[in-house]
Amino acid sequence: MRRPQLEHVIRAAAGITGAPEIVVIGSQAVLGQFPDAPDELLLSVEADVFTFRDPADAELIEGSIGEGSPFHQTFGYYAHGVAEETAVLPTGWKERLVTIRNANTGTGCGLCLEVHDLAVAKLAAGRDKDSSFVAGLLRHKLAESSRIQSRLPQSPLSGERLELALAGLKRLART
Repeated sequence: MRRPQLEHVIRAAAGITGAPEIVVIGSQAVLGQFPDAPDELLLSVEADVFTFRDPADAELIEGSIGEGSPFHQTFGYYAHGVAEETAVLPTGWKERLVTIRNANTGTGCGLCLEVHDLAVAKLAAGRDKDSSFVAGLLRHKLAESSRIQSRLPQSPLSGERLELALAGLKRLART
């Protein structure tokens, strides 16, 4: 997914829900801070989004512009309606959201995770594809391992899960 496609998803989600702000928490959130992010970070054809307005908006988004919808079939990308709690995020993430607002977002405004907060969420998820994504952020110098390391303990992760995420980051920073 590229930045104009994410802007289209934001516009469509805002139009469907009536919510003024669409929060982007998946990997495509990188496009908020880095509109021309490297191709290896843009492999996903879905944008994980929710609104602060109403948790039920996730179902509305999923049903209207989600996977397999006419929107997806027409454009080749889609929105995945998720809950705010879907991602494990550090304290203060809402204050660091990166805004996307232009003619392409219509009446909507995209609020994308700041890249270090996104990296925390990816490390917390712990899947191979998430580790590869964080490795790409570090390799392209879009994120700093020291900043990610300082934010991980500010997340709800604790104990073994926190240690695994920190160890994963350390391993990725070496490569």
